[in-house]
Amino acid sequence: MIHSHDLIKRRILITGANGMLGQRLVKFFLSQKNTELLQTSLEPDSCIKEVNYLSCELTKRDSVKKMIFDFVPDVIINTAAFTNVDLSESERETAWKVNVHSVEYLAETSRIIDAHLIHISTDYVFDGINGPYTENDIPKPIGYYGRTKLASENVIKLISTSYTIIRTNVLYGSVVYGRADFVRWVVANLRDGKVIRIVTDQINNPTFTDDVVGAINCIIEFEKQGIYNIGGAELLSRYDFTLRIADYFKLDKNLIIPIKTEVLKQPASRPLKSGLVNLKAETELNYKPRTIEETFYSIKKEIGL
Repeated sequence: MIHSHDLIKRRILITGANGMLGQRLVKFFLSQKNTELLQTSLEPDSCIKEVNYLSCELTKRDSVKKMIFDFVPDVIINTAAFTNVDLSESERETAWKVNVHSVEYLAETSRIIDAHLIHISTDYVFDGINGPYTENDIPKPIGYYGRTKLASENVIKLISTSYTIIRTNVLYGSVVYGRADFVRWVVANLRDGKVIRIVTDQINNPTFTDDVVGAINCIIEFEKQGIYNIGGAELLSRYDFTLRIADYFKLDKNLIIPIKTEVLKQPASRPLKSGLVNLKAETELNYKPRTIEETFYSIKKEIGL
């Protein structure tokens, strides 16, 4: 017996498709039955050629409206963002345009066509004094990047009728195109015999991109709304995470120099004792993040690190 819903194609629009998470989402939904995909990013071309692609400036309301009204998605997954934490301090106008205005246009337009907007946010909405954080903790960003991301959450709550906000932190994964993630950066430097200075006082639960993709798929399947923390399986310092990378890939740990964040004299303050509690996602989405070593195995297998 054929059920009518088996024949209905769901239409998914992925913004920021050339980014680290965007690429993994495109790859995943490309393999799903009854899914019609449109990917968009700023660049003239897409990383993944098998899927329809539209270059779109999300900070232009008319471009956003045209793209969404032409495609009429059931779901919009917004991974596009201005994520440079330090540059956000000096290039505030750009950070606000990309992180807040573009989200406003996506929210407005998705509401008109009754699409489900899934938006990626961050643990930087917190001050990092008393982490890890649950979805119910009161946000208090300490840098401009965090302020723009909190503003984007508030815009969605204000405008959208159907939305899910995902907070995540320290994303890493099998990145084929574009900038290296933290794991690939560490491996490349240590293999070259370079000394790297890594902070001991920033605590997070680094998050594997494919775990986020799985959670997003569950959110779509179960039509879950609201805010969900999607973090990694373990809470640890950036320095300890780096030691785990070196251990797994059999690299020289003596090249890893422990330092305090203040030594870096970065323009933007970082939330130090941060991280995200996954309990709500574990309960409502059956979310089970992989162990750190399982994620390294997956990366090694896929991109041959």
